[in-house]
Amino acid sequence: MNGLDVCVRGAGIVGKCLALSLARQGLQVALVPDAGPARAAAAADVRAYALNAASVDLLKRLKVWDAMPQRSVTAVHDMHIEGDAAGSALDFSAWQQCVGELAWIGDVPALERQLDEAVRFAPHLTVLASQTDAGMPAAALTALCEGKASATRGALGVRMQRHDYGHRGIATRVVAEQPHQNCARQWFRAPDILALLPLDAPEPGRSYAVVWSLPDERAEAMLALDDSDFEHALFDATGGACGALRLSSQRAAWPLMIANAEAWCGPGWVLLGDAAHVVHPLSGQGLNLGLADVVSLARVVEEREPWRALGDEKLLRRYARERAAPTWAMGRVTDGLLQLFSSAQPGVQELRNRGLTLVNQLTPLKRWLAQRALGS
Repeated sequence: MNGLDVCVRGAGIVGKCLALSLARQGLQVALVPDAGPARAAAAADVRAYALNAASVDLLKRLKVWDAMPQRSVTAVHDMHIEGDAAGSALDFSAWQQCVGELAWIGDVPALERQLDEAVRFAPHLTVLASQTDAGMPAAALTALCEGKASATRGALGVRMQRHDYGHRGIATRVVAEQPHQNCARQWFRAPDILALLPLDAPEPGRSYAVVWSLPDERAEAMLALDDSDFEHALFDATGGACGALRLSSQRAAWPLMIANAEAWCGPGWVLLGDAAHVVHPLSGQGLNLGLADVVSLARVVEEREPWRALGDEKLLRRYARERAAPTWAMGRVTDGLLQLFSSAQPGVQELRNRGLTLVNQLTPLKRWLAQRALGS
């Protein structure tokens, strides 16, 4: 393509949002889908993401959020976290934080469809065919949003420093006997972490997205269960807090890790989202970190000096420096929480449960933690 300003490689949520953000500045943008195998048509996408206020604000500016189907996004007004000892719990509420919602749970397939519509009608934005090699359309800047297994990042010689937890995340959808009342629930205990995120589909007020982090061997056993046995295992894990739980989708699983690219930018290229950093899903902040990357890079590009080229490494380092601290901090928090709550040692177990109870009694600390999660 002649006169191409930016090539965005990777057409997931982060890639599409970046392409739309830069095209809105009048830049000529090409969006190149991942070269990897497409998601099997027969396998339903059961992913759901917790979106904070900053992410929702970005989607609103891109004219995507307000066009989402009503039942595809669900407000979270309360969050209840339980430890593995009686009485150890931590509660957050939107009312206490003086906000309308703590977060929104977004259905991923619906969000991607709406982003596809926005891309389809966006001026200055062209979608190219997926490429199977490391070649790139000639552009002043190439943004890599291909995910944690980015082939282009590897072709550039950038290594991903990673630590595999030996755990898998199991995702599915369920319908509960009792209404969710817009409350997200989490259970932190050794050795697993379980989250039920409220949804309004398929049954309004009673549906949840499930994210269950388990050691590999136990995850394999859970995936091998038939639907009825898995439902019983999930009921036991929640202590019946939501009543009986009925599966409403297939189950999916993926390996869990913490990872960080050794370099986030270079002459003419930059990394965003999972291509740059991966965190444990226990905080629900993975996509929010990626969308914060989009906001940061788009602002750096828009505010650049008139004489400075888009691919100038000094320009791109401004983005990398801005994103380094919050991404590092979130990685350390999620890793620390996982290590703390996966330990079965009695002393550690008592410490974490007392810690939950203590934090629950310290309103200023709770407010600070909530503000970090909200993207404030």
